[in-house]
Amino acid sequence: MLIRRGSDIIPSSEITPEQVYLNRRQFMGAAAGVAAALVPGTLAACEAERPGQQQDELTPYEDITTYNNFYEFGTDKDDPARNSKNFRTRPWTITIEGHVKKPGAYQLEDFLKPYKMEDRIYRLRCVEAWSMVIPWRGIPLRDVIARAEPTASAKYVEFVTLLDPKQMPEQRYPILDWPYNEGLRMDEAMHPLTLLATGLYGRDLPNQNGAPIRLVVPWKYGFKSIKSIVKIRFVEKQPVTAWMKAGPDEYGFYSNVNPNVSHPRWSQRRERRIGKFRRRDTMMFNGYMEVASLYSGMDLKKYF
Repeated sequence: MLIRRGSDIIPSSEITPEQVYLNRRQFMGAAAGVAAALVPGTLAACEAERPGQQQDELTPYEDITTYNNFYEFGTDKDDPARNSKNFRTRPWTITIEGHVKKPGAYQLEDFLKPYKMEDRIYRLRCVEAWSMVIPWRGIPLRDVIARAEPTASAKYVEFVTLLDPKQMPEQRYPILDWPYNEGLRMDEAMHPLTLLATGLYGRDLPNQNGAPIRLVVPWKYGFKSIKSIVKIRFVEKQPVTAWMKAGPDEYGFYSNVNPNVSHPRWSQRRERRIGKFRRRDTMMFNGYMEVASLYSGMDLKKYF
């Protein structure tokens, strides 16, 4: 399973260096050594392959941080890295609101303080038929939900990005209905794979990758992984998300990776890893079949 387990967390100072990450043989040896020194089930476990799963090689840091979708900073893939250099991520306030017993506004440091960081390696699959394999660092969303104590009326979790046209220049134009928002059904948000990421490759998130905190839902297309979150709302009705408003026939609420349901303008059956030329078959739910029970009995062509 491509997920770090265990109660002890490797501090950033002990994270395997990037150049070791990128050499597969060295990475396995180094990670195994760290694991032996701490507890079973650390990053070495991320190399375990599930039956029928394609081998996952980590995407280089340079590619992860220079090929991005972050429309607040531009619509070309290289725009976010170029245009977000001066984006200020401190101080940063996250507001919890809606149908919860413990709403509140928190500075990022206070928001993160109760939680232990976890290291996970996840595939990120984009609707444009490209993918990456990224070593994330973050906190399980379900821990935040438990702390907020949602009421019975909370059926969905909605996320909202910062609205600041001075810092995010493309928000001056009606590319999308700003601020960007996304949503998950409560059981999706509570799934142990769902992560609020604060870093990658053992470093803080770069601005272009959604600093200082973003959502990562590895069985869904990448646009569900909203960046630079400032609000988490617990709501009763299914949110109408940014891409649903922009293209309701192309972007559904669920947005599960599904090779059997094509985007209206291209097939989803094949994908290409960034930095690679050979295409590969797209895996149902991006390979994370443990989430299939969340959608038992649903018509996934209707609820796309």
